[in-house]
Amino acid sequence: MCLHADVKKDWSDHALWWEKKKTWLLKTHWTLDKYGIQADARLLFTPQHKLLRLQLPNMKHMRVKVNFSDRVFKAVSDICKTFNIRHPEELSLLRKPRDPKKKKKKLEEAEEEALDPLSPTSAWFGDSPLSEGNPSILAVSQPITSPDILVKMYKPQSLLDKAKINQGWLDSSRSLMEQDVKENEVLLLRFKYHSFFDLNPKYDAIRVNQLYEQAKWAILLEEIECTEEEMMMFAALQYHINKLSIMSSENHMNNSEKEIDEVDAALSDLEITLEGGKTSNTRVPLMLSNFYLHLRPKKLTLKGYKQYWCTFKDITISCYKSREEAHLTPAHQMNLRGCEVTPDVNISGQKVNIKLLIPVADGMNEIWLRCDTEKQYAQWMAACRLASKGKTMADSSYSLEVQNILSFLKMQHMNPDPQIIEPITTDINPECLVSPRYLKKYKNKQISARILEAHQNVAQMSLIEAKMRFIQAWQSLPEFGMTHFLAKFQGGKKDELIGITYNRLIRMDAGTGDAIKTWRFSNMKQWNVNWEIKMVTVEFADEPSLAFICAEVDCKVVHEFIGGYIFLSTRAKDQNESLDEEMFYKLTSGWI
Repeated sequence: MCLHADVKKDWSDHALWWEKKKTWLLKTHWTLDKYGIQADARLLFTPQHKLLRLQLPNMKHMRVKVNFSDRVFKAVSDICKTFNIRHPEELSLLRKPRDPKKKKKKLEEAEEEALDPLSPTSAWFGDSPLSEGNPSILAVSQPITSPDILVKMYKPQSLLDKAKINQGWLDSSRSLMEQDVKENEVLLLRFKYHSFFDLNPKYDAIRVNQLYEQAKWAILLEEIECTEEEMMMFAALQYHINKLSIMSSENHMNNSEKEIDEVDAALSDLEITLEGGKTSNTRVPLMLSNFYLHLRPKKLTLKGYKQYWCTFKDITISCYKSREEAHLTPAHQMNLRGCEVTPDVNISGQKVNIKLLIPVADGMNEIWLRCDTEKQYAQWMAACRLASKGKTMADSSYSLEVQNILSFLKMQHMNPDPQIIEPITTDINPECLVSPRYLKKYKNKQISARILEAHQNVAQMSLIEAKMRFIQAWQSLPEFGMTHFLAKFQGGKKDELIGITYNRLIRMDAGTGDAIKTWRFSNMKQWNVNWEIKMVTVEFADEPSLAFICAEVDCKVVHEFIGGYIFLSTRAKDQNESLDEEMFYKLTSGWI
């Protein structure tokens, strides 16, 4: 046995590392014989705490001292405690994806340093910041200073590219050393689970800003799809946030407190927009007239719509040929439990449609609903979203969901009075505010004009409110929170995609991204993994079981996403801040 030890160092943080078995020898009461160590074993006596270079959601790099012997879940909790980020269970560490167009690793590293020249000076050791840095700086949004930054960053070109990024998630139940993470290696700290609990501006200034930054970069790098009008709305919010951030940078803390007081009542809990939680006395509509329905079998045209009198009761839409026949048997009836609900909206074109994919025995039926007004759209969209989860319009979250949808639509409206639109100034740089797709489609001057026009809808917002609205708008996008993995389903002949969100699994076409079949977690009985053949099997209460083999990714990653979302669904506001780590490992590790 060869033992390396530096006697000049403080050994209190040192432990033995068995390289061959990739194991920490942390049970000091065990003998080497009990560990199964022979005389020829090579053990390394090394510090447990080592430096990592973390890229935060805002794309800035920090050098942080992390315990390489802790499980990743615990290490992330400690990192978040250092950065004052609540609910660390929502975040994890991800290996940086390699851009296939850049063959030389050194070139990427050089560009990385160029993107963030301050990275060597920003470091934390435990709870004590080095240099003049402190966590509160992470609550400040820093505008993108050059379009070159966007040009150099990796952009996934397809759903398969997005799936490959997700191969890099670290195993939360194993330590960094066990996963071959090296000292000073760059890892990405990201919100892994898109279920943001108890998001409150009073306590979450850093968490809100980092969520905003992750959303901003996802949109700019086209990691998530959005319409042209939505892009201009996001650009306007980003422009507004940039302006206010610069204005308040000299006296950030005082401004933050003032902003929080202004929006505390309306925005104290963003989590409500996902699951509800406030009661309302607003009258709930159960029947709406002049609603148009279109069945997908024929090519979608306006002539294809057929008018029905529709009622929405509980989680079922019933369609009648006329209002007078509403007491008879409906011509069509659709139970929306487990359906996929997607907006099809173009504000300037006065199109406010809803696309439904309704589960049937052999897949999904595609139904289109065409609304007459934005109010009608908001009411029906909110009802459809709740019904997909098995909830009715009597649920306390219905009225707030309607309000959020209307607010989202309002922000996309263009100002009809060009006289009050701000003149184009040099402080607006469209190349840093919209994704490359729209830079190719329009001239910079045209984009700037549209951003300033959209800015009129958000110009009166405070800084914290604008960030919260940006996050809410991000959550409203159809692809929000969807994590993709390449998979081969049992009985299938080709590779497809499995999409995982906070409440469901989705079988998807790998080329188009179209949903083929959806399964809700609420209907799940259990899930198992055959580790030898890397097959995940999920059993449901009243549906055939689902089985698929993970392609190009360890099935442990997929298993952890399912278990992680189940774990997050057990959180409650009356609980204290402590996490049940053992329950997380039981649901996600696959070994207990």
